[in-house]
Amino acid sequence: MKAAGGVRGGATPAVAVVDGAGTVIGWTQAAEELTGYPAVDILDRPIGTLLPLDGHDRGGDGDGERAYLPRTGLMEVRRRDGEVVIVRAEAAPLALGDAAGSRQESWLVSAIPATIDLSADTGALLESLISSFPVAMAIWDKDLRCVWFNEAAEQLSDGYPYYRIGRSLTEVIPGIDTHSLQDAMREVLADGRPTIDREARWSHGDQERALSISLLPLAGADGGPLGVCSVALDFSNSKARDRLDLLREASVRLGSTLDVMDTAQELAELAIPVLADYVTVDVPEAMMPGAEPLRRLAATEVSSPVFRRAGMASVHDGVPESLRERKETVFVPPRSPFMEVLHSRRPHFEPVLGTSPGTWLDGDPDRARTIHAAGMHSLIVVPLQARGDVLGVAAFARTSNPAPFTRNDLLLAEELVTRAALSLDNARQYTRERLTALTLQRDLLPQDLRGSGTVEVASRYLPSDTHEGVGGDWYDVIHLPGARIALVVGDVTGHGINAAATMGRLRTAVRTLAYLDLPPDELLTHLDRLMEEDARGLDATGATCLYAVYDPQTGRCTMATAGHPPPAIVSPSGDVTFPSLPTGTPIGVGLGTFQSRDLHLPAGTLLALYTDGLIETRQADLDAGMARLGDALAHAAPQSATLERVCTAVIGSIVGDAPAEDDIALLMARIQA
Repeated sequence: MKAAGGVRGGATPAVAVVDGAGTVIGWTQAAEELTGYPAVDILDRPIGTLLPLDGHDRGGDGDGERAYLPRTGLMEVRRRDGEVVIVRAEAAPLALGDAAGSRQESWLVSAIPATIDLSADTGALLESLISSFPVAMAIWDKDLRCVWFNEAAEQLSDGYPYYRIGRSLTEVIPGIDTHSLQDAMREVLADGRPTIDREARWSHGDQERALSISLLPLAGADGGPLGVCSVALDFSNSKARDRLDLLREASVRLGSTLDVMDTAQELAELAIPVLADYVTVDVPEAMMPGAEPLRRLAATEVSSPVFRRAGMASVHDGVPESLRERKETVFVPPRSPFMEVLHSRRPHFEPVLGTSPGTWLDGDPDRARTIHAAGMHSLIVVPLQARGDVLGVAAFARTSNPAPFTRNDLLLAEELVTRAALSLDNARQYTRERLTALTLQRDLLPQDLRGSGTVEVASRYLPSDTHEGVGGDWYDVIHLPGARIALVVGDVTGHGINAAATMGRLRTAVRTLAYLDLPPDELLTHLDRLMEEDARGLDATGATCLYAVYDPQTGRCTMATAGHPPPAIVSPSGDVTFPSLPTGTPIGVGLGTFQSRDLHLPAGTLLALYTDGLIETRQADLDAGMARLGDALAHAAPQSATLERVCTAVIGSIVGDAPAEDDIALLMARIQA
């Protein structure tokens, strides 16, 4: 389609006269200039010659009656060279007389290339308004070529070069993908329904632009589609879009870890710099499990109660606004916004921070000096509330940003704090449950692990660092008649308090059965039946176990396994092997299919019993883990090394500083001469 020209106001319209049959009987010079047809080539021809091939008014085989129905409004005209131009047409009836004196119905049709003019009275005013409107607007023809755009669109043309007269969205420009926009425009052209608020993004240099685009259909006087008007709102630097992005990021980041300190720090970092220049998150000591109780201030001092700084962030490096480091004690005056928020459970909103004498800062001179030095001028303090409890306070301040906080800023701060508070409460509950399970787990493990004159023993237990919580791993050393010694290691399915409690029951049952002096395979059979009968009301579905009995008089070690990995055996020469034991089903299945195997262990042999948390990770299977354990034992188990050092070296070699994905139990025994 030919780009719409700049014909305005006083431009000469193209005029034609059409008879009642739709035949052109009159033609002006302006009509020739608009269409490219001289009078000699258009007179006595159907007006349908000027309509596009897909025009809705075009009849078949040049049928003049069906080819043209006079209308007033926007319509398309096909030039002689094949180009199509949108025109504004007006039709008026004429009564012409012939030689016989009869009157024939005819039409006077005038047309000018379409502009934004809507009427003679308001067109100029509307065009001026739309052209200067601070929203990018453009008109695209049916071939998706730009035929008009306003000043706001021109400002985007450097990064989005499709805002050019005559340029089509189908042209390929590196770095810009318009396929989805093309599809959307064709849908609008096809069904005549607008599309509202489509998001479009593209990169321009080191800057990414984000637009919300709405597409509106443009129809001609005949009701057929002429093109599409696009309205684009630029959200690249929009405060509203920044806030939406902030809330979207908060929904992803907050609660990603069940750790109080990490969640508080995430909240502080998220609010910088979109909302505030400086943020602190302070929680009471009860929210900090494991923290040593702090001395309360004497009655003569003004700063009470005691908080810990759990999170802080600033637009300035090193957070110079903060008098305290993370995890340090924070004392607040009784007459302060912080205490007011705790008592009222309502936010404190102070757009202009009062720092003159007579304010609450009189009781906190150190904080007052810092506020003056940092240029802090606007303050919001919001209580961290979740499930009826106040978990602390979050403070937002502005220093570099000269604008004071607004009510919208307060609403955003409250939304962020509400989301963070729920995550903090989840972290608090998880930490409490984990500490309870861990305490139970440690209390149920042997407190005084002793070997014998012929067997030296040592052990390690590492709880899981993942969100699943403490598991049911355990180990034990049981002294039997005849100087024999039983070595046990097991792993209960599941995590949490139930797994720890089930572990305690199993350990007690193993000790009871061991004192009956049962062989390893019979002991596991009885244990399997006991757990199957006693599994009602327990979340744990089963357990694995390895039970071994060493007899120093014969040097023989008899062992059986219930779905548990085999032990690692380090010979006196330093060779590491994993003996093949008869496969047994896990405890609790009820099948009782267990067999024992005897191994001879000479003096100097080292035996390592472990749970799968030591050898299995998300990145490596059991075989790879057993290979790593063998290498660690080969390097860490010389005869001169104590078992305590060997345990430490093996755990350090395999686990290192990485968080444990599962509980780890390790029991080591060395055969003495």
